[in-house]
Amino acid sequence: MLYVTVTRGVFRLIALALFLSFGLLTACQIEDPPQMFPLGTDVSLPADTMLIRGQVPRQTTLSAMLDEHGLHASAVGRVVVATREVFDPRRLRALQPFLLERTFDGDIRRFEYEIDNDQFLRLASVPGAKDDLVASLLPIEKNREEAAIAGTINIDTPSLYQAMTATGERADLTIAMADIFAGEIDFNTELRQGDYFALAFEKFTREDRPSTYGEIYAAEFYNDGRLLRALHFTPPDGEPGYYDEQGNSLKRLFLKSPLKFSPRVTSGFSRRRFHPVLKRYRPHLGIDYGAPVGAPVVAVATGRVVSATYDSANGRMVRLKHPSGYETYYLHLSKFAPGIRKGARVTQGQLIGEVGATGLATGPHLDYRVRKNGVFVNPTVEHRKMPPGEPVPADIMPLFEEVRDEWLPRLKHSVTE
Repeated sequence: MLYVTVTRGVFRLIALALFLSFGLLTACQIEDPPQMFPLGTDVSLPADTMLIRGQVPRQTTLSAMLDEHGLHASAVGRVVVATREVFDPRRLRALQPFLLERTFDGDIRRFEYEIDNDQFLRLASVPGAKDDLVASLLPIEKNREEAAIAGTINIDTPSLYQAMTATGERADLTIAMADIFAGEIDFNTELRQGDYFALAFEKFTREDRPSTYGEIYAAEFYNDGRLLRALHFTPPDGEPGYYDEQGNSLKRLFLKSPLKFSPRVTSGFSRRRFHPVLKRYRPHLGIDYGAPVGAPVVAVATGRVVSATYDSANGRMVRLKHPSGYETYYLHLSKFAPGIRKGARVTQGQLIGEVGATGLATGPHLDYRVRKNGVFVNPTVEHRKMPPGEPVPADIMPLFEEVRDEWLPRLKHSVTE
């Protein structure tokens, strides 16, 4: 009888233990049980930072740009102080790429700024470091390749930028190509449906960064019935330049336009034009290019600055003096480029200012004028009279022909290839 009594007691204790265990387990179901992951599995955790990629805006500073993207004042100050150790923040250039990683409460984790095609600035938060942020200048790793493309101007790609983008390349290459033919084609006014181009060029691919470009070795542009070709050639002990198939220089005394790309000509050269502000007829001794405020304006030829002035009629105006009795005028600018002052020397294609609407102007545009031997002349007509630059000398033509025969066959002569 004693054995039976003990056995029933044991069973009662076991039952009670099971009941309490079940109750505890049930109570634990209020929260989800922890998940178990096999070794090597990536686990997503809530992000505590945000990543911002962009381009440096025009007319800004490093402090203003960081403040605009949500960094609190103390973090901005730390970035500027750390940057000064390796790079002058005043050299920040518009439209250069940058990357900012910041916390949601406005603190800095990482900042990168692409100084040029070859190096970038990096600031990183390093726990335990003396100044919290460590700045360094690092090289950009890149691989060189030779490439060839072709594009066309049509309804779907009516501008040079759009036609280049359709080939998969960037705006930098558009500008480089336009510079080659700038003495022959005014890309503001002379593009036509059906125009096409082809390029053979040097390209650098960079991990996690846009591609960049080196030399354009050969180019052709079919424009309104004309086929223009260009070969890159450097004479022994000479300066590199672009020449046509016969060795004639493509360089002209003047570029065909002081704007690389402008939407339209809004007013031409005229001895009697109705002035939109003064409401009376008077001479218009230049060409008006409609363009947005801030569009870059370049010197059409090498020369010296006669003046960089402001008045109520012309607004901000740059006046340049060139060889052979020529002067050029650039009116209604929003600002002058750094270093543009009386007596300064400028080279062809150098930035001298930005488009604006200062002075007597109904909207943003550039009034471009040319004067020869003291008399204003029609820029379009005058340009046609200008001779080309010096050709390849006869004694080195065999060297030029080797370059020509190597690169011309590499062009894609049909945009359908």
